[in-house]
Amino acid sequence: MEVVVDKYNDFREFYDWALSVSDKRVENWFLMQGYTPTLVITAFYVLLVTVIGPKFMANREPYKLKWPIVIYNFVCIAINFHIFSELLYNSTMVGYNYSCQTVDYSDNPYEVRIAKALWWFYFSKCVEMLDTVFFVLRKKNNQISFLHVYHHATMFPIWWMGVKWVAGGQSFFGAMVNSFIHVIMYTYYGIAALGPQYQKYLWWKRYLTIIQLIQFFAGMVYGVQGIIVDCAYPKWMLWTSLVYGVTIIALFMNFYIQAYIKKPKTKAEDKKNGHVANGVSNGQMETKKKK
Repeated sequence: MEVVVDKYNDFREFYDWALSVSDKRVENWFLMQGYTPTLVITAFYVLLVTVIGPKFMANREPYKLKWPIVIYNFVCIAINFHIFSELLYNSTMVGYNYSCQTVDYSDNPYEVRIAKALWWFYFSKCVEMLDTVFFVLRKKNNQISFLHVYHHATMFPIWWMGVKWVAGGQSFFGAMVNSFIHVIMYTYYGIAALGPQYQKYLWWKRYLTIIQLIQFFAGMVYGVQGIIVDCAYPKWMLWTSLVYGVTIIALFMNFYIQAYIKKPKTKAEDKKNGHVANGVSNGQMETKKKK
């Protein structure tokens, strides 16, 4: 027991020190005072979508939720477009280097706007957990894959660290590209959620997964070259991003192989399964049976 207490005290001492050297600009922003709220939300999300939600819905009829889902998707488009445009504009105005960009912790208005855009990127990962909640409420539990839950449950806490210590510099690139991809992604899902009559506009589902994979590979290349050129940016964040990127690419590649190479759907199977009614991010598509 004494060993456990000592380990906890060591961890607490390290945590307090880490907070003391974090970005002072963000310390009073919503959810940024400490790590506990983010971890609690993440743990509740996992418990809700894997245990509580399915049990709650077990003896209930699935909710339809067409318009809440449509509105949600277009809200996600607006949030992600705001993040993308803010990062692109302000990084351009400051003259960010796409090879190596250090973090500027000053109160430069452009840098503060970049930090705020990165905070919105972090918070958007909490909002996007509703992807899975909608699945649960519609009793589409077969769509709640490991990839889906893993991605949602990791992006939120990882980006808390990103905003807390590196709200700028090299961090801008991954968030900017990911937000742009999410604008495209939620546009697809928003159209899909409108109903079967819009299926003719959704021929590009496979390409959506491809561009998601491209962004992950681009992020890996960006991170590796940052290490190679010995960029004056926290190495722990570069390595964390690289390790995480490997896991995501592996899971997405497995999804792509299973969905489009090993078992490509025939037209007959598509007809049997119905039309896509709402997509859920991170390589998981949902189908809706015809009435």
